[in-house]
Amino acid sequence: MEQTLLSDIQIGVVGGSGIYAMDGFTHIEEHRISTPFGSPSDAYMVGRLNGIKVAFLPRHGRKHDCLPSDVNYRANIFGFKTLGITHLVGITAVGSLREHIAPLDIVVPDQLVDRTRQRPSTFFGGGIVAHVPFADPFCPVLSDLVYTSAAGLGANVHKGGTLVSIEGPAFSTRAESNLYRQWGIDIIGMTTLQEAKLAREAEICYSAMAMVTDYDCWRKDGETVSVEAVVATFTRNIATAKAIVQDLVPKITLKRECSCSHSLSGAIMTKPEDISEETRQRVWPIIEKYAKR
Repeated sequence: MEQTLLSDIQIGVVGGSGIYAMDGFTHIEEHRISTPFGSPSDAYMVGRLNGIKVAFLPRHGRKHDCLPSDVNYRANIFGFKTLGITHLVGITAVGSLREHIAPLDIVVPDQLVDRTRQRPSTFFGGGIVAHVPFADPFCPVLSDLVYTSAAGLGANVHKGGTLVSIEGPAFSTRAESNLYRQWGIDIIGMTTLQEAKLAREAEICYSAMAMVTDYDCWRKDGETVSVEAVVATFTRNIATAKAIVQDLVPKITLKRECSCSHSLSGAIMTKPEDISEETRQRVWPIIEKYAKR
């Protein structure tokens, strides 16, 4: 790969179901990254979007052969970190838990609830302990930009809202769907929680662009959720998602004034001299600002 494409890349995009490439992406080179946490979902497609260097990764692989539970979120985010990414947008399909949030709408959530059960959600452990702040799981600055781009292009977009990440791969029962509504949750998906938490540990600004595909199954006399219906609706939204990304990328200010850029400051409890060399090597791109002996 040309060194020019691998230098100064700061913007990344994670494509959700149905988004395996980006329109307007030029000078594309595939870059496969090996990480201490295993292999990412696919090769990173590194190129230029509107003249700006961007790294793109299809979350489920270009063949869509990774279940939400099987996506190697740690490897994906670690790979973005080693590429130098500071701003990451995750495009994701979600169901609506609210009447006013309709299929084909877009939500830029500001809160998360974790209902996953079997997914690694941290780079830490194995000889190093850290506790990052996660009260506000999405970067407010980047989320504002996502909302502004979506609204400016005429999308029916909702600013803020709570997203619950469930384990899957099955969709929710009606009882679960109604329980989440009682909890005040707005949308439901299967992929966002781990990306947001790991991006915070990696000090990457992260925002989700949640594309609404259905009403989940809470509505009385409503249809149950099906892959066919989800894919059909998401396919109609793909062009909108790609247009938003094209509009968004030039608006991202790489000088960061949010707290995401120093979220590990004061979070690592293990003293640098007590971290083994093996552990240091495993997480070095994540901790290098704070763990020098």
